Amino acid sequence: MRGFLQATFSGAATASALRERYGPRYRWLLLLSVLAGTIASLIPSTSVNVAIPAMSAYFELGQARAQWITSGFMVASTVAMLTTPWLLTRFGYRATYVGAAALLALGALMGGVAQHFPLVLASRVAEGIAAGIIQPIPAVIILHAFQPHEQGRAGGLFGMGVVLAPAISPALGGMLTDLMGWRSTFFMVIPVALGSLWLGLKFVPHSSPGGGKVGENSSRLDWIGLTLGAGGTLSLLNGMAQLHNEPRGPAYMLLALALALLAGFVLWQKILLQRGFKPLMDLRLFSCRPFVMGCIVSAAYGTAMFGSTYLLPLFMQMGIGLSASYAGNLLLPAGLVLALTFPIVGRLADKQPTHWLVSIGLGLLALSFALMIFVGSGTALWLLAAFIIVGRIGLGFILPSLNLGAMRPLEKSMIAQGSSTISFIRMLGGAAGVSLCGIVLQWRMAVHAADPTLNTKAAQLISFHECFALLTALCLLALLAATQLRSPHSDATKTKPD
Repeated sequence: MRGFLQATFSGAATASALRERYGPRYRWLLLLSVLAGTIASLIPSTSVNVAIPAMSAYFELGQARAQWITSGFMVASTVAMLTTPWLLTRFGYRATYVGAAALLALGALMGGVAQHFPLVLASRVAEGIAAGIIQPIPAVIILHAFQPHEQGRAGGLFGMGVVLAPAISPALGGMLTDLMGWRSTFFMVIPVALGSLWLGLKFVPHSSPGGGKVGENSSRLDWIGLTLGAGGTLSLLNGMAQLHNEPRGPAYMLLALALALLAGFVLWQKILLQRGFKPLMDLRLFSCRPFVMGCIVSAAYGTAMFGSTYLLPLFMQMGIGLSASYAGNLLLPAGLVLALTFPIVGRLADKQPTHWLVSIGLGLLALSFALMIFVGSGTALWLLAAFIIVGRIGLGFILPSLNLGAMRPLEKSMIAQGSSTISFIRMLGGAAGVSLCGIVLQWRMAVHAADPTLNTKAAQLISFHECFALLTALCLLALLAATQLRSPHSDATKTKPD
């Protein structure tokens, strides 16, 4: 234990010392290390979902309690992202990253051995906190450790690995659940988390972002802001989930509370900044126009990505009558194409303006949703698969370019704050997107079910088409913001390696 703590907090493992020890390849070893941690943090976000029916049966859960298996992880992950900049400055890359990886492994172990549902829920919250801390770190490292002409390639390779994890883990989780029960979906996280912990101890530097001295940030964590942000996020997601139920009075009260808490969060961050303290979210970020536009695109990206991930399997099964296995098989090629798109776009991002790449991605995503409006039960399956692939190529164009376009213009001291903020907004948009698609789908089905000229199948199909039209419009609106992701060429020099 003593050796572990010495390895974690040793000041000798600075970025410059590790770069000297491992040479030019060090930056890629560092990227591999944080990729392993990010993959480990993504596995529980997708693999456990397939085991929810088995857990519901084991613990005798109703739908309202079972949804917290997913919601607990998502809320904890979203809010924890705000703490990453403070943790990195206070404790450094290594202690923050290794601590989060250890928490992830501990949470998975706790969930795997749990005999009562509250302990399962606590394990999901622990996993969510760890995932939220880890996920903003790679963007910070890429912008600090790589030359501007390498950042796109690094982001593309990183994105390819990140996309493969959620594409494979649900299938693996389902297989393990069938063979060994729901506990195995928790245990599958542990080897990857421990591997990322070992890589972190070996390659992740002890220093803070920008090469700053660890611990120079003596300010306390903004617990008031964290409480307001957590309460607002929790109220928002729970309120949107409650919109599915009648009466809707409690849902409206929760949404009003969410608005008040999130407004209070922003006001409190402004007060802290005026008093000279370090807030969780530095509002000076929003004085940078490309960053603001990047946040708008990020929210729309999260909504479209998570919303379509929820909507497409339902559409293929309820809308056009495919089996679950057919739906899964049709989604798999699109996931593989998305993984292959990332490194290609990453290389393009080193040479081409990022706002063009993001705009192309949003255009392809909008086209994919628009084409889905014309899909019916008579559409050839190969054509349906092709429409889905077009959208996934669009997603592959957006993410590597979006982070660079939004954060390259920032000063070095603001990159960690920028990464956590844009990740927070993307996750919040994604969580809201799933609820939004579900609410609109339920509403339109109720409307069309009342039409005597339509049978049930036709009513469902039209309702799905209207949801795809909504996502098309959202992508087109985001496209307007993407055109503003322009930054002077000289801004790239702000993110040269330390």
